[in-house]
Amino acid sequence: MKILKIYSSSINERFLDEIVDVLRNGGLIIYPTDTFYAIGCNALSNQAIERVCRIKGIDPRKETLSIVAADLSMASEYGRIDNAAFKIMRSNLPGAFTFILPASTSLPKVFKGRKTVGIRIPDNEIARAIAERLGNPILSTSALGEPDELVDPIVIADNHEQFDIDLIVDGGDGGTIGSTVVGLTDSGNPEIIREGAGNLV
Repeated sequence: MKILKIYSSSINERFLDEIVDVLRNGGLIIYPTDTFYAIGCNALSNQAIERVCRIKGIDPRKETLSIVAADLSMASEYGRIDNAAFKIMRSNLPGAFTFILPASTSLPKVFKGRKTVGIRIPDNEIARAIAERLGNPILSTSALGEPDELVDPIVIADNHEQFDIDLIVDGGDGGTIGSTVVGLTDSGNPEIIREGAGNLV
């Protein structure tokens, strides 16, 4: 499993291209967000998404899948964001939130039958740069392990050695608290589904 060390203050363009090549070819990465390190893949690749779901034991027919977008413009292509939802998201993003929104028809068939999608725009330059260079969102789920095992990328690499992960993006120490999950399917009545690192304003 290859490890690339990237600094958010000065992102290595060659490494960024290498990460995106892995994603475009259906590969899986582990990468930093503003909360936990996450397992990610190209959100438009059904096969890659199915690999992530197998690793995490996720049934995509029953559980909400989340994507990481570079910005609100990208997010709006994959989740239906009305005016009220846009105001809330604009005030809180980038940040440690997962907003649950009605899914758009742009998502691949693995999302079919799911009426919602989780959307993240993390306050992490590396995560957003990967999505921006990829040109579409990253399907994302937290890496395996307890919160204290998701801080050090080297420990995370050891914990995932038996899985088919192509690349780990070492962006420094990760967080120990997950994102705050906010339901926006009824944007007039936002609902905090899970308290986490983000404080909704």
